[in-house]
Amino acid sequence: MADPMRIRAQAAGDKATVRVLMSHEMETGQRRDSAGKAIPAWFIQEVTATHNGRPVFSAQWGPAVSKNPFLQFNIKGAKAGDKVTVTWTDNKGDKRTDEATVS
Repeated sequence: MADPMRIRAQAAGDKATVRVLMSHEMETGQRRDSAGKAIPAWFIQEVTATHNGRPVFSAQWGPAVSKNPFLQFNIKGAKAGDKVTVTWTDNKGDKRTDEATVS
């Protein structure tokens, strides 16, 4: 399984800014190894986020996203102490979920 995501969620006024750093190789399937064989595609396909269990963000990604992607988004109505959960699923079926508390 992949390394944990680094999630930071900071409240400011009536919204929270969420920053997520994901650990993933994000192979496009177009590169070749030293023997000349194609490296199979392996990338995050779907990213979702919830705020206290309520869906607030959803994205479909493809192979064009860089290695170890960074994501930032805002949540209206979030306050300190709320829970933000981020989940990704890749094209091989691997899944990772991590949670942070809004500060």
